Amino acid sequence: MTEPDLTDIWVYLSATPLLGLTVTLIAYGLAYRLYLFTDSSPLANPVVTSVVMLIGLLLVTDTAYEDYFEGGQFVHFLLGPATVALAIPLYQQFSRLRQLWLPVTIALICGVFIAASSSIGLAWLLGGSFEIQMSLAPKSATAPVAMGISENIGGLPSLTAVLVVVTGIVGAVLGTRLFSIMGIRDDSVKGIAMGVAAHGIGTARAFQVSPQMGAFSGLAMALSAFATAIIVPWVVDGLEMLIKTVQ
Repeated sequence: MTEPDLTDIWVYLSATPLLGLTVTLIAYGLAYRLYLFTDSSPLANPVVTSVVMLIGLLLVTDTAYEDYFEGGQFVHFLLGPATVALAIPLYQQFSRLRQLWLPVTIALICGVFIAASSSIGLAWLLGGSFEIQMSLAPKSATAPVAMGISENIGGLPSLTAVLVVVTGIVGAVLGTRLFSIMGIRDDSVKGIAMGVAAHGIGTARAFQVSPQMGAFSGLAMALSAFATAIIVPWVVDGLEMLIKTVQ
């Protein structure tokens, strides 16, 4: 009996839901090793690297995303329990949170408002269509919330999903470096900023820095999603009235 070669293994996996699950786990494992090898450089963020690996693999093997997601959805399902599990480190930082509830609330409101208004304003100045402006508005919220908001205010949910991922990756890669340049050392402050600006991907990066930063980032991610659903429609209405007035 001959041992199966790599081609036989690939043919078997590609015909089963194991394909998406297997390649996702392998890609992230390799990406995390690369991240450690680079001394935890934000430029080698394992989320970014694994996404690039998976895209390249699907293109080279001409594998449809739908076929990949049959197995990838198992990892996707775990996003729910992982999000709930963020309550554990947050509970550990509860005494610190009680001291900072007012500045945290102000930071959330300001962060959501600035993220939405600046996105819409820049898209308008650069000649972006109304749909693009509305797709950009909720980009800093976590994907399911952002897509729902985008659809309700006239955006394209599929475009918003892409923008959410790009926003999270950019925030995770550049966030810690910006904190260093600005001289920000308080992990709770950095965590709030990361969670508001870069949602889940930023939160994953925050936990790599410190448990306190990750806990506050998870809190900011959850609360900013709620605040975005309330504030963004108001921002859209206000900017539409302002643009009509200017025109």
